[in-house]
Parts: sequence; structure tokens; C-alpha cells
Amino acid sequence: MNTPQDDKSLLDRVASLVDAAKRAGADAADAVVVRSRSSSVSVRLGKVEGTESAESDDMSLRVFVGRRVASVSATTGSDPTTLAERAVAMAKVSPEDPYQGLADPDCLARNIADLDLVDSTEVPADRLKQDALAAEEAALAVSGVTNSSGARASVGSGGLVLATSHGFVGQYALTRYSRSVSVIAGEGTKMERDYDFSSRLHFADLDSPEQIGRSAGERAVKRLNPRRVKTGVFPVVYDPRVARGIAGHIAAAINGASVARKTSFLRDMMGKQVAAAGVKVTDDPFRKRGQASRPFDGEGVAGNPLVPVDDGILKHWLLSTSVARELGLETNGRGVRASSSVNPSSTNFAIEAGATDPEDLIGGIKSGFYVTEVFGQGVNFVTGEYSRGASGFWIENGAIAYPVSEITIASNMKDMFLHMTPASDLDRNYGTAAPTLLIEGMTVAGE
Repeated sequence: MNTPQDDKSLLDRVASLVDAAKRAGADAADAVVVRSRSSSVSVRLGKVEGTESAESDDMSLRVFVGRRVASVSATTGSDPTTLAERAVAMAKVSPEDPYQGLADPDCLARNIADLDLVDSTEVPADRLKQDALAAEEAALAVSGVTNSSGARASVGSGGLVLATSHGFVGQYALTRYSRSVSVIAGEGTKMERDYDFSSRLHFADLDSPEQIGRSAGERAVKRLNPRRVKTGVFPVVYDPRVARGIAGHIAAAINGASVARKTSFLRDMMGKQVAAAGVKVTDDPFRKRGQASRPFDGEGVAGNPLVPVDDGILKHWLLSTSVARELGLETNGRGVRASSSVNPSSTNFAIEAGATDPEDLIGGIKSGFYVTEVFGQGVNFVTGEYSRGASGFWIENGAIAYPVSEITIASNMKDMFLHMTPASDLDRNYGTAAPTLLIEGMTVAGE
């Protein structure tokens, strides 16, 4: 964990970098430190396979000379004056970018909200080992499980420290705990693999090792003896674990940077119907204990909870300051530091739950495909074309009938979103979340 002395030292450090940049001739500047600490233990078949510990403080200084910008990376031991002079010299010979600059002062966070992102629980390496072993043991105890791909338990912390030349100074931290296990069921050429995991900001919120292991084992066994199916057009139901990928596709399509580059298939759809009536998509940086919560973004902007899609209508892009200016808009506090640059990204992004239970959603399907895993890179965000390898279960007469594999599912995301029905089982314990999703009329290619 970070101590108050550590935090004070880093705050002083970024503030000194900004002051040095101003003295060196920058019109404006900001400095940031992205912190990361982690420890983990991995096991396989009852034995420790590896232990890892890592820590980093990635510091960078960004300076503006007129509309020219340059960024330099630094270490905590770098001389502020030398670093600032180098950055300013680089900026003076850089091409002008009319959209660059710090966020407007009126947009900056005035009060740093307490989002309950830090848990002080210390988890020693021996506890991590015991948790990983317990998860694997529970998975191997499931009848039909024949081998283990390994289990892992980890603990980490991170955060961001930011100072800008127009007076913003702030920092926040978070912790993260996780457990995971992957196992194999069956033998020979009839083996199937599956996994489960839990990741939370607070240790007490984690699913138990036994629960994770049992779930992973049962998932793997259910996949045994898969069949092929005939090619056709069918309703496809996405398990929540896979539906989160659909939510991620929506987030990528409404990212302002993609819109500005004209690489999003939704770039001309603001104010128009992009999803089925009733579909609501939210993005909330202030969710208590949220996996992607933050009191301010990488530019010091607090932002607000957004409803990017409301009743199927596209209402907002995800915007950082420079991207917002390029689009003639104002930032909504979605800027994220990526090395020494700032790009838009989602926070706690979710396709909101619908009114129908997953069982009832499946119950109305005569023949269809329940997807539990997708693979391959067949997603084109310029055109919206979607084609993924998949496996899961076949639905017959409103019930899960048997496992299937070696399937390809295809459509265009424009059509998928317009024919999407969310179920009621939304789990918000993920930075990108979605309930079970029914998408009508997809091509399912098998035999």
C-alpha cells in the first residue's frame, strides 16, 4: 500500500515538474505518475509453479508551446529542470496541433470524491498460495475433470497522481484482488477446457476459492462431447461472460477518437436509433467500489455519469479534451493516460438489464445457439462486420439441449444492436458489464 509520505512525495514531484516546465518556457504543462504494485502466486496440480512481484511508477511530463505539444517520460529520480528543458525544446520543433491543450479550468474536479476504491487488507504470499490451491482442489474434485491448467491468486494496487499548470493537483489510489482457475475435462481427443475467476477491489468481496473452482470444473464438464450443427439463421443468446464483449464493442464504436478518425461504423449516427427500443447503455465513473471508477480522468476532469444510448438512441461519444475539440464538443471526462498521451475510454460501462429473466428469454426459442466462448479477431469497426469462432450449447424447444463447438457466428453489429434484447441478470462487478443478451437473426455456420 502507498503511505501518506509516498503520496506527498509524488504530489511534490509532479508539481515540481510542472513548475520547471513553466520556467523553461512552456505556456502550459501537466505531469502525471501512474502507479502499479502487484504480487501473485500460481499453482498447478497442487504445487507452486511461480511467484511474481512487480512495481512501477511511470512518470511523464507533457508541455505545450502555443499549439505545439511534446511529452517525455521520466523516472522519479530525473532532474526536473533538465527534463523540462528537453520537453520544451522538443515542443518548439513539433508540428502545430490546433486541438491540443489542457482541459478548460471550469471542467476540472473541485472535490475528489471518495469512491471506496482502497482496501487496507494485507494478503501474505502464503494466503495467496492457499487460495490458489483451494480453487484448484475444488475444480479437480468435480466428477469428469481430469487435469488442471493452473490456478492463480493475486493482489495489487495502483493509482494516479496528476498536476497541471492551471492549478489542479490530485491523486487517487485503488486496490485489486483476484482468484482464477482453469481445468480440463475428458481425455484424449475429447478434452474440453474452461475457467472461472473473481476480481474485486475489496478482498472480502471476492468469490470464495471453492466457489470459483467448482464453477470452473462444472463449466468444463458441461462442454464434453460437443456436436456440430447445420448452418442457418438463428437467434443467438450470449452468456454474460461473452456479452461483456458486445458491451465492449459498443464502447469502442462510440469512442470519440474513432469517430474523429472516421473509423467507427456509428460515426454518422449521433441522435439516431443504434439499438433496439428500450436498450439503455450507461457509463459511470463514480460507482462506489466500481472496477473502473475514478474521481477524475487523466486530465483532471471529473466528468459525469452518462447514458450514451437511451431507449436505443445514441446520445454521447466518449471524449477527452483534444478529441472533443476536434469534434466541436466539450470533454465529458473520459480521458485516460496512455504512456504520455491522453485518449478517450469508458469507465464503468454497462448494457443495462432488461425485464426478462434469462430462463424466459431462452424459453421462447425453438432453435438457437447459447454462446459461452468466442475467439478470433473477426470484428471490423469501420464497417461493423462481425464474424467470430464460437462454442456453447444448442437450444431446442426453449431449453439447453447439448454442447456444440466449431461454430462461426456472423452478422453486422448495426443489425445486432438493433435486434438485441437484454435479460435481467446484470452483474456490475466488471468494468465493462452486460446481462445475458439475445440477438435475433444471426448466421450460425456449422456443417
